[in-house]
Amino acid sequence: MTLADLPLTDVSELGGSGVRRAVCPHDCPDGCSMLVTVENGRATGVRGDPEHPFTRGGLCVKVNNYTDRVYSPDRVTTPLRRTGPKGSGRFEPIGWDEAITTVADRFTAVAAEHGPEAIMPVSYLGTQGTINGLNVGDPFFNKLGATVAERTFCDSGASTAYVMSLGPTAGVDPESLVHSRYIVIWACNMVSTNLHLWPYVLEAQRRGAKVVVIDPVRHRTARRADWHIPIRPGTDGALAMAMIHVILAEGLTDAEYVAEHTVGAEELAERARDWTPVWAEGETGIPAADIRTLAREYAAAQPSMIRIGVAIERASGGGQTVRAISCLPGLVGAWRRPGGGLLALPLWAFPVNWDALTRPDLLRPGTRVVNQYHLGRALTGEMGLDPGIHALTVYNANPVIVCPDQERLLAGLAREDLFTVVSEQFLTDTALYADIVLPATTQLEQLDVMFSWGHLYLGLNRPSIPPVGEAVSNTELFRRLAAAMGFDDPFFRRTDEQMIVDAYDWSAPALAGITPQTLAETGWARLNLPDADHYAPHAEGGFPTPSGKQEFASAAAAGGNFVLPLFRQGSTEFQPGGEVDPLPHYIPPRTASPAYPLSLISPKAHAFLNSSYANLAVQQRRQGEPTALVHPRDAAARGIADGDLIRVFNERGEFVVRAVVSDEVAEGVVLSSMGGWRAQAKGLTTVNAVNPVEFADLGNAPTFSDTRVDVAPA
Repeated sequence: MTLADLPLTDVSELGGSGVRRAVCPHDCPDGCSMLVTVENGRATGVRGDPEHPFTRGGLCVKVNNYTDRVYSPDRVTTPLRRTGPKGSGRFEPIGWDEAITTVADRFTAVAAEHGPEAIMPVSYLGTQGTINGLNVGDPFFNKLGATVAERTFCDSGASTAYVMSLGPTAGVDPESLVHSRYIVIWACNMVSTNLHLWPYVLEAQRRGAKVVVIDPVRHRTARRADWHIPIRPGTDGALAMAMIHVILAEGLTDAEYVAEHTVGAEELAERARDWTPVWAEGETGIPAADIRTLAREYAAAQPSMIRIGVAIERASGGGQTVRAISCLPGLVGAWRRPGGGLLALPLWAFPVNWDALTRPDLLRPGTRVVNQYHLGRALTGEMGLDPGIHALTVYNANPVIVCPDQERLLAGLAREDLFTVVSEQFLTDTALYADIVLPATTQLEQLDVMFSWGHLYLGLNRPSIPPVGEAVSNTELFRRLAAAMGFDDPFFRRTDEQMIVDAYDWSAPALAGITPQTLAETGWARLNLPDADHYAPHAEGGFPTPSGKQEFASAAAAGGNFVLPLFRQGSTEFQPGGEVDPLPHYIPPRTASPAYPLSLISPKAHAFLNSSYANLAVQQRRQGEPTALVHPRDAAARGIADGDLIRVFNERGEFVVRAVVSDEVAEGVVLSSMGGWRAQAKGLTTVNAVNPVEFADLGNAPTFSDTRVDVAPA
């Protein structure tokens, strides 16, 4: 495969008119295929591609006016240099040469004075592209010798647990849900965060399937289900263990499947012996009779399907919760037919060459690792880092809004001795604290290949328009930085087309018949797998685990609490903490205290994508002002009426929002969506001001949903 074979970017086309293919760039399982209408080099609208088999022409409220984002008058279109105090938003435009030289000079000076580990990158999935996304800067910072930023905000704990039980398998084709007879949607507001999977659920429901939603909130998805089971936040593991107890105690297993295709069944039975529905009722608030009914129906209606959401991991015992849930399909033989099993992250089916993207071979032995979840502590010296962090580069992320410990993080970013570079499309809450802001392209202005963590289609995003102003892609940014730092390895001069060739194993069976050239012609392609009507990859076992079977008792647990390569620059090093229990068990959420008796959950907003779009008028109108849902009895006990301004607070901080008194949340639970910017907040703090910094049990996962607070009139 040569570069001559890859005419993916025809610059001469970008000034013309026509309809161009694109792929939504965002951290969402749907990975929507889009059609972009261009007139004389300017995008005039986007719409869903009706020919895409999964996304079927639909776009969500976040993206269907994407051109408003591209041409927003608030867009950063030239490099900026800070002229006022940090956080003031006072900048002046400068040229790219001056900006890059300034960054290179400061990095060189920091490395000379403190050592290169005093430089730290911060990134996440502001764009989900293969070459412009999560890992684009890793080779540069590895070569530089900077601190390694561990990125475990999302699915690291759940994925660790899933792999311990099932191996890195895609598992279920999402399109096969139409064949499911019983669908459990667990900790997932699918209508708001996985919209294009919902039609498959509706089709299964039309064919007679029962749809069950397990969630503390009666949200958009729960209201459309046949049965909503409200559960106390963080107690999902208790419910899963009680279901295992019922299935084993009542002989509801697929004995043949368990005997032939699983290991550890006897040990699991012994572990689950005391985890009864009566015990689980006390933990979860779900009546024991409902737990028995759920377990019996799930076991009897085959094929049965469980769809878990990202929120499942965000409590102290989130990893063990996923381990317990992972046992359920194997116990009842749900894997035998299409439409049965567990749906988590189908991304394991994509043959991504992670080492080529991240270049872990460039890491210096012993380079320290700092988890971005602890960024506030790192910047304020509370982690005792030596050297401290003296230079920060942020791209694809807005940590002020998505990290916990918000007040401490703001104090760290305000340090005058911290040199901060932010690559962005807008002056976000984080960019306001930058010394240098660099203009970044949107998806309509860059080349990328998009895999999905929610379906089995690969998509090619070709530029539809020229870059707006002086914006550059992430790939081009790091080419310029590498050149300024004197990195003369040809690797750092690769074109985007070369990077796409290197990013995948194009000879892998899953990509048979798919090349960058074919993607350039079609825009998207399904991986070379059986169609959804026939795809049941574990009907006869064949799990990619050490035993080749589903492991109720995990062999991988002997290695300890590890972080998967996907989340940590190709590293498979185990983290401190000793061995992990090979069997699933229940870890309760943090105990409520008299001072903070309420449980706060902070799910994704319906109209925002994390913090993206929270600055745009259409999405702000759709989302409404920041609110907190409070149960009527909790509100009455505190003298709070619907519509009042309230403080939500704990020992870490507070934020002020409008109260919505509603029984859509359980008593003892408060819900306030994340993603809104500080400018929209009543007191310049958002929900992440109160979230904890402790990790969950596996994969260094966050504990956003294990937050204890109280509320009071503001």
